Amino acid sequence: MDDKSKKDSKIEGEGSYSGTKAYNESTAKFLKKGKVDEAAQEAKRALDSKEGAELKAAEAKGKAGDPKHMEKNPK
Repeated sequence: MDDKSKKDSKIEGEGSYSGTKAYNESTAKFLKKGKVDEAAQEAKRALDSKEGAELKAAEAKGKAGDPKHMEKNPK
């Protein structure tokens, strides 16, 4: 595949440059709004609410890795 074909390809694989760019732009926009403390307080209220146990369970599952149990040979 020549350089022009690589540029025209929409398939990016695991390292999605467009996804990374979009994430970085969204994060910068959120930070510029200056509402980080407000969002943190909202998250704290959610953790202290009825849904708190469910949120904490989801966090633990995410931190454990392989949430869909797709890894065939765990170490």
